[in-house]
Amino acid sequence: SCLAQDVLVYLFGDSAVHLTVEGLGSVTVQELGRSVREALHIPESVQDAFAFWLCSPLLELQLKARHQPYKLCRQWQDLLYRFTEASEEDISQDEPYLQYRRNVFYLKSKELQIEDEGVLRLLYEEARSNILTGRYPCDPEHWTGLGALSLALEEGTGLDSQQFTTTVREKKLSSFLPAHVVMGSGGLLSTLRGKSSRHAGLEQNLLEEYRKISTSAGNSPEPTQLLHQYLNTCHSLPYYGCAFFVGEIDKPAQGILQRSKRKAVNVGICLEGVYVMDVKEKHVLLGLRFSELSWDHSYPEEEGDSHILWLEFDGEEDGTAVNKLLKIYSKQAELMSGFIEFCVELKSASEGGAAAEMDGEVNLSQQPAGQEGRSKNGRGGRRGMLHRQGSVVCSRVHSLNTISYVDNGKEIKRLKPKRAASFFTRQTSATTYSAVQVTENLEQG
Repeated sequence: SCLAQDVLVYLFGDSAVHLTVEGLGSVTVQELGRSVREALHIPESVQDAFAFWLCSPLLELQLKARHQPYKLCRQWQDLLYRFTEASEEDISQDEPYLQYRRNVFYLKSKELQIEDEGVLRLLYEEARSNILTGRYPCDPEHWTGLGALSLALEEGTGLDSQQFTTTVREKKLSSFLPAHVVMGSGGLLSTLRGKSSRHAGLEQNLLEEYRKISTSAGNSPEPTQLLHQYLNTCHSLPYYGCAFFVGEIDKPAQGILQRSKRKAVNVGICLEGVYVMDVKEKHVLLGLRFSELSWDHSYPEEEGDSHILWLEFDGEEDGTAVNKLLKIYSKQAELMSGFIEFCVELKSASEGGAAAEMDGEVNLSQQPAGQEGRSKNGRGGRRGMLHRQGSVVCSRVHSLNTISYVDNGKEIKRLKPKRAASFFTRQTSATTYSAVQVTENLEQG
C-alpha cells in the first residue's frame, strides 16, 4: 500500500484543511474534493460552488475534476515559463499551494439561494479578500458598507461609539477597508497629520454605515442575513467571481516622438464578460459583455514579440461609428482566449438548456498548437455603445490606446465613414455582421 501523506488545502481567511492522503502522486481533484467537503461539512447540493486552484503569487489556475494536483505541482516551473514573464530566479523560488475556493463557473443566482452558514462564510472570506486587496475595484459607498458588514459579522451589531473606535483601532482600518484607501496615494504630501485626519474621516464614515446596519438589522441579526447582504453587494460588481489574468496594454503616446509605454492590467473573465482593470489606479478601463465583443489571440511572430489577446468592440471617433481594437500583451493570452471561448459556450449552452461539460480551457499538459494567425476565434454580436460614468466600475474607453478601423468594401482602412464588419472570422451565430478578411497588418497607431 502507498504511504499516507499529509496535505494542506488552503482556504481564504487564513485557514486550511489538513488531510491525510494515500497515493498522493495519483490522487485526483475529484477524490480530494470528497475529503474536503466532508471535513468542512459542505452539503452535496452546493458542491459545485467550489473548485480546487493551484496558486502562487505568479499564477492561479482552476483545476478540473480529473486533474492530479501533485503532478501539476511537479510541472509548475514549466507552467510558469509558459504563462508568466517571471525571471528564472523567481520561477525557481516559486512554490504553488492548493486552494479550495469559488468555482468561476458557479452562477451568482445559485449563490443567492445558499442558506448554509459555513458555505456562505467561505464565499464571504474570498469576496472580502478581493475587496481588501483591490482586486475587485469598488466605489466608496460600496467599500464603506462592506467594511461595516465585516465589523458587524465579527463583533456583532451592538458596539457603542467608544467600543467601535477601540475595536477598529486595535484591528486596524485595513482589516475593514481596501489597502489602497487606507494607505492613500502616499508621497511626501501625505504627511502624518494629513494621514491621521484622513483616517479619522474613514473611521467616521465606517461608524455611520455600521449604525445603519444596527438600526436596520436589529441587535442580533442572523449571521446568514449579514453574509447574504455582503455577497449581494459584491454581486453588483460585474467582475464578481472572475478568474484573473495579468497583462499589459499600450499607454496613449504622450508626444509624436515618444515611444508609447505600457500599463499593467488585470483581466477578469467570467460568465458575464471580460473586464480590463488598471492595476495601479484600481478602476475598470474596459468592461465588455460577450455580446459586445469579438476576440482572438495571436502568437509571437518573431523573437521579442508578445503573445497578444485582441479585444474588438464598438466605438466612436469624431462622431463616426468605428470598431476599436485593444491589444493586451500577455503570455496568458492563449489561456484567456480559451477561457473566453469556454464561457461563451457555457453561457449559450445554459441559455439553450443543455448541460455543458466543463472542458474548455487550454490543455495544460501540451504545448500550444502551431503558430496560428489571428483570424481564429473572434466572436461578435450586436454591440451596444459604452457609456462612461464616474464610477470605478465603468469603462474608461477615452483613456485607452486602441486601433480604430472601418471597412470600405475592399480592405480595412482606418476611419472611413462606412461601418465596419468584424475583424475576426469565427463568430457566434447571433452576429449581425459578416467577417472581413484581413488584408494588411494593422500597426499600432
